[in-house]
Amino acid sequence: VQLVESGGGLVQPGGSLRLSCTTSERVDDDMGWYRQTPGNECEPVSSITNDGSTSTYYSEAVKGRFTISMDNAKKTAFLQMNNLKPEDTGMYYCVADFPAPRACLGYWGQGIQVTVSS
Repeated sequence: VQLVESGGGLVQPGGSLRLSCTTSERVDDDMGWYRQTPGNECEPVSSITNDGSTSTYYSEAVKGRFTISMDNAKKTAFLQMNNLKPEDTGMYYCVADFPAPRACLGYWGQGIQVTVSS
């Protein structure tokens, strides 16, 4: 499965971005997002199950601000990020089999840069 992330960029604190992750084929496993912020290790941000229940997981750092969703018909996962903070700055990686220990090594996709700055 090949993944392509899009939707990143530069935004001011308090702003919003919507990341998209397009897959080359239909995914049956849980999907999710990781990020690597400056000076920190790769960390899971959010995930969504693909078993029909669409259960979600959010890290404490993003809970209440980010929303993950998935459109299986379009083979795309989304991460809506609201009320962005400077500490959200980093590379975001989509994965098609969550959890994914190699997420930030480019195993799934190349990642997308998110920069939150005034």
